[in-house]
Amino acid sequence: MFGLVDCNNFYASCQRVFEPRLKGKPVVILSNNDGCVIARSNEAKALGIKMGAPAFECEKLFRENHVHIYSSNFALYGDMSSRVMNTLSTFTPSIEIYSIDEAFLKFDGFDSYDLKKYGEKIQKVVTKGTGIPISVGIAPTKTLAKVANKIAKKYPIKTRSSYVIDTEQKRIKALKWTEIDDVWGIGSRYAIKLRNIGVQNAYQFSILSNDWVKKEMSIVGLRIKYELMGNPMLDLEKIQHKKAIATTRSFERLYTQYEDLSERVSAFTAYSSEKLRKQNSHSNLVMVFIRTNYFRKDQPQYSRSIVIKTDYATSSYIELNRCAQIGLKKIYKSGYQYKKAGVILMGISPDSATQLSLFESPNPKHRILMHAMDQLNQSIGSTKVMFAGQSLDRKWKMKQERLSPYFTTKIKDVIKIKLN
Repeated sequence: MFGLVDCNNFYASCQRVFEPRLKGKPVVILSNNDGCVIARSNEAKALGIKMGAPAFECEKLFRENHVHIYSSNFALYGDMSSRVMNTLSTFTPSIEIYSIDEAFLKFDGFDSYDLKKYGEKIQKVVTKGTGIPISVGIAPTKTLAKVANKIAKKYPIKTRSSYVIDTEQKRIKALKWTEIDDVWGIGSRYAIKLRNIGVQNAYQFSILSNDWVKKEMSIVGLRIKYELMGNPMLDLEKIQHKKAIATTRSFERLYTQYEDLSERVSAFTAYSSEKLRKQNSHSNLVMVFIRTNYFRKDQPQYSRSIVIKTDYATSSYIELNRCAQIGLKKIYKSGYQYKKAGVILMGISPDSATQLSLFESPNPKHRILMHAMDQLNQSIGSTKVMFAGQSLDRKWKMKQERLSPYFTTKIKDVIKIKLN
């Protein structure tokens, strides 16, 4: 049996852990630079606030309904996610962290367990230990576990936030309840195609002929069908290194000067190379892109990207930024107002499998320097040690006007308790 654990309204729940006054009140979390809504509490959803809605368009709705608005605090969310996942790992050794707020569990050897009660125990322990409310869905396949989780989340009181699909009757009833758009793995394009032939729910999809599904939706669609029928086709995935590492940002203002773009690209390369080193990998391809604001129809538009190959696979910021700056010089055009840029590291391989060049080799001093910088930034705070190209005076700063304290990742933000 597989289990899917999903944190309910995760970002909003993280804020509520440290600010109990927010319980029962509408809460929204904004994206980088406070641009769009990326998370909502149930109360905010009930007000009609849409995911991805631009914040400036919702200002009146926020004000009239006393919505609590927060800038995204990813350091806090990441730390709270780690606490949830560490707690889940105590219930079974087989766990796949699917996203920051979701994890698959596998219950091998649990034949004598009452999995419904075990799911309720998981929910109780995680919520009490971390403050994050969760829903637990358990079923014979990962896809059915997704369905079971939706039922647990939709009916938390009736199910006690834990639902198990363990009989054929429950499976059929759950699939008839599930809209075809909500089936894990079926995107909007396939959902439209299926609705056009009269398939409205997951059960109707599960009884289609194998030949039609394979022809129209490939082997991937056939796997989904088998999973919905209760035949496991997907196992837990092992932790894999990222195949590409990207750092992209929309700017807090429009940039026209090359120097400003160069500094941002340098900073993005530093962030990406640090992530690369954390997973003990190297990269040999650097993509750089810049673009104007397409929403400003009154301004000339320009967008360009370029890929630069390194002399050898490396995780050194010095080498990667050299390539990024070469790329930026080639694609930059004056006379435009730029709104966004990004750096994407590709061609990633493990340190142990790095292909060396016959004529070029990594500078061993770079590895020592990068390790020292990473250690210092980890111990005394992120970006305390930087390269000059990152702009030591920090001319730019991400717009985070509603940023909450970090609570768990900065000692100065830890909650203080006064004892009499």
